Amino acid sequence: MQNKDHTRNGLTIGYVSERTGLAPSAIRFYEDEGLVFPGRNAGGQRRFDRSDIRRLSFVMISQGLGFSLPEIREALKSLPEGRTPTKRDWERISARFRRKLDQRISQMQILRDKLDGCIGCGCLSLQTCKLYNADDRARRKGQGPRYLMGDPVD
Repeated sequence: MQNKDHTRNGLTIGYVSERTGLAPSAIRFYEDEGLVFPGRNAGGQRRFDRSDIRRLSFVMISQGLGFSLPEIREALKSLPEGRTPTKRDWERISARFRRKLDQRISQMQILRDKLDGCIGCGCLSLQTCKLYNADDRARRKGQGPRYLMGDPVD
């Protein structure tokens, strides 16, 4: 699909919207949030770099994985200003997010494997709770579903 709605002087918001699947209003929101920094043409219209498509795609994917806008903004701050980010630039961001993703994957695996049993939340509503968390012993370890949070069953 070829779109003539972009120029050598930058991509229009409509073209970026088409390529990313984001509504123009979402792209303007991300601009307001300091995640992309389009220039302006002589008529005052936004003009994006091709690398902004990747930045916006990164934002979409990261949000879908549960990262907050402040976390994403902080990561994107490490990208260079005034030049298109290189593979090495993206590898640095990737390493930081990989650690967080590995932690989340581990947490999701624990949730998947233990959600149908006692999770140490204190509800004591399942038969297994009486066995694994008799008298709500998990409460001594703190608030929340202690066994899903990594505490061992006593």
